[in-house]
Amino acid sequence: MEQKDSLLGVLQTLFRWKKFLIITTAIAAVGSIIIVLLLPVYYQAVTTFYAASPDLAMPERIFGTSNEAMEYYGEEEDIDRILTIAQSNELADFLIDSFGLYEHYDIDRSDLLASYYVKETFYGLYEVQKTKYDAIELSVEDQDPTLAAQIANVARLKIDEIAQRLVKQSQQQVLLTYENSIAENQHLLRNLNDSLVLIRTKFGVFNSETQSELLATLSAESEAKLVNAEARLEAFQQSSSIPRDTITFLQARVKALKREVETLNNRLDKFNQGMALTDVLSQSHKEGSEQLSEDQERYKQIRTAHSSYFPAIHLVEAASVPIIKSRPVRSTIVIIATFIAFLLSIVGILIFDTYRNVNWKEIIRGK
Repeated sequence: MEQKDSLLGVLQTLFRWKKFLIITTAIAAVGSIIIVLLLPVYYQAVTTFYAASPDLAMPERIFGTSNEAMEYYGEEEDIDRILTIAQSNELADFLIDSFGLYEHYDIDRSDLLASYYVKETFYGLYEVQKTKYDAIELSVEDQDPTLAAQIANVARLKIDEIAQRLVKQSQQQVLLTYENSIAENQHLLRNLNDSLVLIRTKFGVFNSETQSELLATLSAESEAKLVNAEARLEAFQQSSSIPRDTITFLQARVKALKREVETLNNRLDKFNQGMALTDVLSQSHKEGSEQLSEDQERYKQIRTAHSSYFPAIHLVEAASVPIIKSRPVRSTIVIIATFIAFLLSIVGILIFDTYRNVNWKEIIRGK
């Protein structure tokens, strides 16, 4: 019952002050209408795109030398990279300069804080975010709907350009590394080739397998001939019936065979000395040539990828010129402002009515 009486008392109080309540609420409503009519109208242009996979710029994916399948759409880290670029100062500075936003936002360039003010204004009208479908949505607001669409589309193109440039810069570093490696390998191969020529000339090693077999065969045959000639000479010397000229001829023959065996043995020893070194140098030269060929082929692939176009983003929807304003929502502002004024008026009336008979001077003096 007391609660009911209390509520009735509140209603009675409000009824007594109904004229004030109506006037205050009406003034707030009219004032908010006037204010919202003076607020500038903004239009929002939106462009949507997906981050592309770096696989599109990888030579091993382009030329099919990898066993892994190519991915066309970027993953989480690729989306983060695009978002970082979209929020970078490089992009903001480019858009500000390209569209003359200092003048458009009426900011004095001579002001020491001009760059801060123009970016603060720009970022208040510019937004980029990832959607729940992992797409990237870039939006720009402006009082000029055509300009808003132009800024959004140019921003998207610049993001694509910056992302491509970052990848191409990495590829350029790889190309420089391969160029240095190729130059070093070519220099090493020239030195190995010179050493091979020198060793082969010095030791007479040109085909180790064939020469080794041939020299061993010739040496064995010469030694066999020498043994045979020495045996015949010894037998002829013991026989008195053999003419002196025949013995002299055999002696010369034995002497010649000894020289031949000695020469072949010397050549074989010399050959054996150079064969191991030649084989090592030849193997090194072969491996170096194979590595050089691989590096040159890899270099060509990277250079081709570097000079080719690849998308850093996949466009879903370009920004079109908006025809419906994004803000202010005048009706909502007026309703909220009027409702707040109504509530504050009620609170003010109740407080005033409750404490209007209080003698505040006595209370203050009593303290």
